[in-house]
Amino acid sequence: MKRIRNFSIIAHIDHGKSTLSDRLIQATHIVSERDFKDQILDSMDIERERGITIKSQTVCLPFVAKDGQTYFLNLIDTPGHVDFTYEVSRALSSCEGALLIIDASQGVEAQTLANLYLAMEHNLEIIPVINKIDLPSADVDRVKLQIEEDLGLDPEAAILISAKEGIGIEKVLEALVNRMPPPSGDPEAPLQALIFDSHYDSFRGTIIYLRIYQGTVKPGDLIMFMSNKAVYKVEEVGIFQIIRVPRKELSAGEVGYIIAGIKTVSDTRCGDTITLKNRPCDAPVPGFVEAKPVVFSSIYPVASDGYEELAISLEKLKLNDASLIYEKDFSAALGFGFRCGFLGLLHLEVIQERLEREYDLSLILTAPSVQYQVIMNDDSILTIDNPALYPDPVMIQSTKEPFIRASIIIPDRYMGAAMKLCLDRRGINKNYQYLTSNRLEMIFELPLAEVVFDFYDKLKSVTQGYGSFDYEIIDYRETDIVKLDILINGERVDALSQLVHRDRAVDRARHACEKLKEEIPRQMFKIAIQGAIGAKIIARSTISPFRKDVTAKCYGGDITRKRKLLEKQKKGKKRMKMVGKVMIPQSAFLSVLKTDTD
Repeated sequence: MKRIRNFSIIAHIDHGKSTLSDRLIQATHIVSERDFKDQILDSMDIERERGITIKSQTVCLPFVAKDGQTYFLNLIDTPGHVDFTYEVSRALSSCEGALLIIDASQGVEAQTLANLYLAMEHNLEIIPVINKIDLPSADVDRVKLQIEEDLGLDPEAAILISAKEGIGIEKVLEALVNRMPPPSGDPEAPLQALIFDSHYDSFRGTIIYLRIYQGTVKPGDLIMFMSNKAVYKVEEVGIFQIIRVPRKELSAGEVGYIIAGIKTVSDTRCGDTITLKNRPCDAPVPGFVEAKPVVFSSIYPVASDGYEELAISLEKLKLNDASLIYEKDFSAALGFGFRCGFLGLLHLEVIQERLEREYDLSLILTAPSVQYQVIMNDDSILTIDNPALYPDPVMIQSTKEPFIRASIIIPDRYMGAAMKLCLDRRGINKNYQYLTSNRLEMIFELPLAEVVFDFYDKLKSVTQGYGSFDYEIIDYRETDIVKLDILINGERVDALSQLVHRDRAVDRARHACEKLKEEIPRQMFKIAIQGAIGAKIIARSTISPFRKDVTAKCYGGDITRKRKLLEKQKKGKKRMKMVGKVMIPQSAFLSVLKTDTD
């Protein structure tokens, strides 16, 4: 156990986490040069294209240190995005230490701070690493000052590296051996192991990633999940070295995997504790919570006959992503589909892209919404995320919406633009402080519904890409929510309905009407597009009809002859409008979601 080190790499997005993982893997020679590829731990195409980590991975790196001993370094790779904070916290609780990477040209950013606080909550040994020192814009002295002032860490202990060029990788490996504490635990005690991730293998069932705190597990043991008391028989245990390497047993301090013929991923919950059925441990590892979705959207197939295919695809996708929640849904405009819950907007985009790419589906998504609490006149509380389920306003006493605490770090020259953006989104300014002479952190409390709607993109554009953003959900607060309906030719299109704050309703309605006017093709009759709250119309745009010039053959003579022909045409148009159906193209649904509202 003295020769094991369990560590994680934490950083803001795009500070070089995956690149450093690649260099560490190359330096320990567990993959031949022929089989090596960049971002080797990122298994999905989306991760490679966007340069983000979505799924946690783990790998065991054997390293021969200067003292001649072979050490086993267990790297637990974590997602970098705020949507996956719970997964990051579970991975960190499986470690004794963390490498905190800071980009030498960008400096400390919002998620650097957020991840540092997460690591400190778990009492981890933190080694600061300054990456990208080979860049012309690198300013190492400035970053060292930030490490001391913003993070409260020793700047002289920071390791200077360039993961891309391979500079300083040996120093990182030696620091892991010398500065990180080995794990503690008793191999003879009852089994206590933490699940920090899992994925589905179509041949072996669910493969559980776990860290063992106490005890030993081997094939043939009967294990029990402490959250749902499910019992399984262990078929195989082992460690990850890019590929799975079976072992005779895993004991206290080690990180590895278990295969036990588990059919569904949703049985294995991230953060749950595994113990032996015959000799259970006294208490589970603390910190387990159910992953709760915060953003909701309905997914429909473009063609109605694609429903079965969508159902099968979602079922397969859920096997690899237990945090995806869905139930059947129906819309008069779009037919049968599914109402899905996501951890955040990035999670929603990833699921949409995976369904379209991996399963070759064409999809329509409704506007994302959050969960509102509706207090009825009889004091009962309804939790609503779907506009279709919004009750009659007469029955409602009050409504509440979720609020977040947002931490925004920006250069001070963008302070006015960022503050205006937050205040426009009904934000409450709680605090701001200078981290260095020209960078400040702003703390805002914002409604989650306003952040869901294009906030991050807007922040990036007003700060020219320098703004960084991190958030946590704090509580529910009273608000004034209305249901905004979109009517086309007098008929409500339920898939375009949204729950919005009363102050924003007119802007949203105008935006939707203008977008739909651009996308819906012209007909032989006039089409009215209206935004309404209940029976009150608050916005309108009109698509003018195609017109045949019926007066072309009428030249000269009395004006009444022309008027007679125009009246005849008008009656025909009116009759056509009564029976005419307006087909809404898929692009129209998507255009309402594309938000250049401000």
